Amino acid sequence: MTTSATGRISSGVGARTQRLVYGTLTPDSLRDELSVTTRIDLAHVVMLAERKLLEPERAVRLLRLVADLREQDYVPLWGLPAPRGVYLMYEQYLMGVLGEETGGRLHTGRSRNDLKATATAMRLSRWTMDFLRDAVRLEAVLLARSRAHRDVVMPVYTHFQAAMPITYGHYLSGVALALGRDITAVQQAAEGLWVCPMGAGAVAGTDLAIDPARVAELLGFDRPCVHSIDAVASRDVLLRLLGTVTGLGITLSRLATDLQLWSTAEFGFIAFPDRLVGGSSAMPQKRNAFLLEHVKAKAGVATGAWTAAASTMKSTPFTNSIEVGTEAVAAAWPGLQAVADSVLLCQSLAGGARPVDDRMLHRAEEGFVSATTVANRLVRYGVPFRTAHRLVGDAVRRAVDRGSTDLSGLRLPQGTPPHAADDPPLPQAVASLRYGGGPGTLDQGLDEALAVLAAHTGWWRMRHGRLMAATRTLEDTVAAMTGDTIDAA
Repeated sequence: MTTSATGRISSGVGARTQRLVYGTLTPDSLRDELSVTTRIDLAHVVMLAERKLLEPERAVRLLRLVADLREQDYVPLWGLPAPRGVYLMYEQYLMGVLGEETGGRLHTGRSRNDLKATATAMRLSRWTMDFLRDAVRLEAVLLARSRAHRDVVMPVYTHFQAAMPITYGHYLSGVALALGRDITAVQQAAEGLWVCPMGAGAVAGTDLAIDPARVAELLGFDRPCVHSIDAVASRDVLLRLLGTVTGLGITLSRLATDLQLWSTAEFGFIAFPDRLVGGSSAMPQKRNAFLLEHVKAKAGVATGAWTAAASTMKSTPFTNSIEVGTEAVAAAWPGLQAVADSVLLCQSLAGGARPVDDRMLHRAEEGFVSATTVANRLVRYGVPFRTAHRLVGDAVRRAVDRGSTDLSGLRLPQGTPPHAADDPPLPQAVASLRYGGGPGTLDQGLDEALAVLAAHTGWWRMRHGRLMAATRTLEDTVAAMTGDTIDAA
């Protein structure tokens, strides 16, 4: 039997075309593909044996050889020709060792189409679990820093102009709440990953009495697919997952933009330790917060990956398709990885950034950020807000003209007591902003953000527990059938 023959087709594509379509096979790429495929194979063989579609002795021989390959890190496959891809090369190896009467039965009741869709879902679920673990850790870092810097007064900016007084802790808790929504969105987008495509076959299921629910259980899915075409045609979960991950990356890019601006000498709000900055090859005075630029750029990489994946899927037939199942999936991975890297960078950057308290307070005073508070005090004494706004604005203009930050020269309407225009100390002004989610109610925002963090942690532990339980079940089942101990992780 030749490795390129299929029965209908007597020869394979040329060597250059093989490289273009399948890439150059390396031990790492071989391991990456087969680590998932062979785990699916273990579950599939168990199911075939339980359904009496595969004789017990043949099932044991298959299980032992697959487990042995995993144990040897697939070394026996290194260097073997793969004219039609890794999977068929691997299947040829099994048949070469066990004979076609045994090795040729592995593919009973399935296709490369449902196998590939399942492997993609498993890779994505593994990636998603790692990503969400790290994202939740970043969420915790932001909230810890928020509590630590809850009293550090700073100006908040609108249109790049000092606007009102807040605290650095209030800013960080706002970012944490936005990140929390992004994490929830990723969790929701990932729900489709817990449906197992195995059993869908090439596109229309099979007339063999297989048990897709058993395979789904052994692989850690919640349930099998209910529609064969949907199972092999759709990669909408990937696109949705990439979209929500991109949204998270955009949130982090905005955090990075603020931290980079605030770390400039002109602002001087934030200081980074040496481990988080770089120097210049030509300018010895430089301390560049260059890691923040990576964070900002990676959101663009993810946006581009989503565009590429969506464009590749667009207008394809709703069935198994190379454009969707191979090319679009390949286009998505760099975007997913870019945001995963961004999350790890932000853990260090958000945790390592230190506010320069005095500089923040001084800039808040220079920026007249309590002006709205003064206007609102006048409102409490019956002055229309628009009048109060004009009077305070006039006082700010005159203070600027004389090089002062003192608003004591405010011209009050007749009958308004002088103390109505007192400019409060900035910590008092911050504390007074108790409505509409202002910094005066930081504890309320923190409590909500901490509750969201706890929910995210609970979700991750639940999902991780299910996957680990499925791995143990698969290992125990194979061990019981073969009398061997295997690692199905």
